[in-house]
Amino acid sequence: MPTVYDFKPRFQGLLRPISDRLARAGITANQVTVAALLLSAVGGGALLWEVSRPIGLLALPLVLLVRMALNAIDGMLAREHGQQSSLGAVLNELGDVLSDIMLYLPFAVLAGAPAALVVGVVLAALLVEMTGVVGVQIGAGRRYEGPVGKSDRAVLFGGVGLLLGVGVMPGAWLTWLMALAFVLSLVTVVNRVRAALREVA
Repeated sequence: MPTVYDFKPRFQGLLRPISDRLARAGITANQVTVAALLLSAVGGGALLWEVSRPIGLLALPLVLLVRMALNAIDGMLAREHGQQSSLGAVLNELGDVLSDIMLYLPFAVLAGAPAALVVGVVLAALLVEMTGVVGVQIGAGRRYEGPVGKSDRAVLFGGVGLLLGVGVMPGAWLTWLMALAFVLSLVTVVNRVRAALREVA
């Protein structure tokens, strides 16, 4: 099933010159990973503080885009510049789930938003990423199947932030969207489990 993740090679191609310059400057993959986590913490805190104001919501798509770029760059630094490490793998996985929590949970306190569904989507996101990592534990590769992976969630919440930021009021549309995201996240878990089991069979 196609996902935003399928565009990653093109995105990496655009960022490779930046990655190469950072490597020449002595910047490490782990430093970029930590920078992405700090950006998410600042962005999530700002969103929580400004969750009812347009500026906080409109900033979210930009924060998510920069976070995606940093995530791509840290991977390229690790793979293409000999910086892969066990610590880097741990930081990468933990950084992703912590960033999701910090950037998406603030929507639960937005007036008119379906708080329980937002929390459910965030919890489902954690399950999705855990399932991707469990594939490695059983001898398969890290799983990235969709339809709702990390990049897809970023597009979803970034789009919601943009709509709310320009004045669209939360309502039934947001409830249905969060419900759909929750269901599709569970579908993603099943898809990743099946793909991992097929790989090791």
